[in-house]
Amino acid sequence: MRVFLVSFLLALPAHAATADAAGDADALRRVEQAFNALTSMRAEFRQSVTDSRGKLVESAEGTMSLARPGRFRWDYRVPEQIIVSDGVTVWFHDVELEQVTIREAADTVAGTPAMLLTGEGDLRGEFDVSDGGTAQGLTWSRLMPRRADGDFRELRLGFAEGQLRRMTLLDRLGQTTEIEFERVERNPRLDDSTFRFTPPPGVDVVGRAPAGSN
Repeated sequence: MRVFLVSFLLALPAHAATADAAGDADALRRVEQAFNALTSMRAEFRQSVTDSRGKLVESAEGTMSLARPGRFRWDYRVPEQIIVSDGVTVWFHDVELEQVTIREAADTVAGTPAMLLTGEGDLRGEFDVSDGGTAQGLTWSRLMPRRADGDFRELRLGFAEGQLRRMTLLDRLGQTTEIEFERVERNPRLDDSTFRFTPPPGVDVVGRAPAGSN
């Protein structure tokens, strides 16, 4: 019996490597098929952040819209915050603090999961993609950033019927961010005004919009 088990275990690596390679190829194809034909998206979302011990740190919900390439808008209900990008500038509006922070989109989005949604990056060049198995009724792809200087160490994308339904982000501090998408509209027509932002009167503005911003 022991001889049989040893022979079986020694034979596993080659078989597993083949299965893993096929699974990884499927995982990459799943991500590419979901995003390559995506021109716009609108959805409701729920977001939660847990610390390294699994304790809930914060939760939020709201609506999001994006138009590729580069434009997006996230409206958080509680706490009330707005994040808008026209592809050149990103505005962060904290309504409660009455503050708007302005950043260049290229610096803000590069090397982050947002680049996948907005179509600004090179999937194969930026990430190693592998099979994440199935869980929670979804099929998962696991993305590891090739850059070692980023803020996160792993991204998992959950798909159902070829559509993105959940994102799980593990950062380098041990925190986990979960975003679940509901009532997803794929490739809706979105007005350009969705991705424009003017700081309201009376708020503190930090930073300056770069040239070329709307």
